[in-house]
Amino acid sequence: MNKISGLLLLSSMAFAPVAFSAPVGTLSVHILNQQTGIPSPDVTVTLEKQQQNSWTTLASGKTDQDGRIKSLYPQDQDMQPGVYKVTFKTGDYFHSQKMNTFFPEVPVLFTVTKSNEKLHIPLLLSQYGYSTYKGS
Repeated sequence: MNKISGLLLLSSMAFAPVAFSAPVGTLSVHILNQQTGIPSPDVTVTLEKQQQNSWTTLASGKTDQDGRIKSLYPQDQDMQPGVYKVTFKTGDYFHSQKMNTFFPEVPVLFTVTKSNEKLHIPLLLSQYGYSTYKGS
């Protein structure tokens, strides 16, 4: 009888509504200092979503010792399609390195086309330039 009860419970769970949430790592970022060839730790990164004519802040974090934030998007929410902005606070980073920079921050705008799409935004950084792309 216990086996049948367990099977019934398991089979009923298969049809229960599932609470959706952004998987860990839905949006990750990475910063590599092109001048030194090493990652950029302790850089503040913010995430915002465009809501008509304004931006709503969703999350903020600091890069780890490997220059990464492995999961910037809040895990208790679905990442819905729309226009988003990741802002890397590069001026603070260079100031902490006792270096000048032309870019006090690097905003990267991007479009999400499907819910919980796994995205990675790397930033290759120097004092007077940067590049980025859609990573995987």
